[in-house]
Amino acid sequence: MPLEAIVFDMEGVLMDSEGYWTLSREEFAAAHGKRWTMDDQRQVMGRNTVEWARIMRERLALDMTLEAIVDEVIALVIGHYEAQFPARPGALEAVRLAATRYPVALASGSPTAVIDHVMQRSGLASVFSVIVYGDTISNGKPAPDIYNEALRRLNVPASRALGIEDSANGVRALHNAGMWIVAAPSPGFSLAPDVLALAHAKIDSLEDFTLELAERIAG
Repeated sequence: MPLEAIVFDMEGVLMDSEGYWTLSREEFAAAHGKRWTMDDQRQVMGRNTVEWARIMRERLALDMTLEAIVDEVIALVIGHYEAQFPARPGALEAVRLAATRYPVALASGSPTAVIDHVMQRSGLASVFSVIVYGDTISNGKPAPDIYNEALRRLNVPASRALGIEDSANGVRALHNAGMWIVAAPSPGFSLAPDVLALAHAKIDSLEDFTLELAERIAG
């Protein structure tokens, strides 16, 4: 079936920001006398806002509201974004290239404040036909809900849409939605073989994304 739409994740795909999120959570934990590990970080990658805040509260054994955790972590993340904007090489260009032929959507588990900051800094707000915010979706990745909502707004069936994801939870969400999948792991965050087996292609950089690649996968 011909391809009709392309859907991008943000953190880890467009932004080389998993390191910022990791650092921000480490800083948050340290400020509360705790320690955030890489195993902890892998548990929250791709999750929506409420879910990652709940996981942080549980793993750090915090007596805090989810809202307080979210506010502190987001403030730290945006501070790092303002210090150095972490667009992955070729990422912004990949979105604009995809948009020359297809409607493009953003389906990110990130909170609204972070997505809006990135859209404003990158100039992509006017390029995306649809933006689905992670904190507006009840069930985060690996549930397919955020992708189902993006497809609903695009009015495109899953069998004619391709998604680009970096995390295990994100790849599983695309698989659960029934979409075509390009795995684009963030530097330093490799994907397990069983996760890569769900993808129809893997690229190491968004500089490697082409319309021909997308159409070959979905064709």
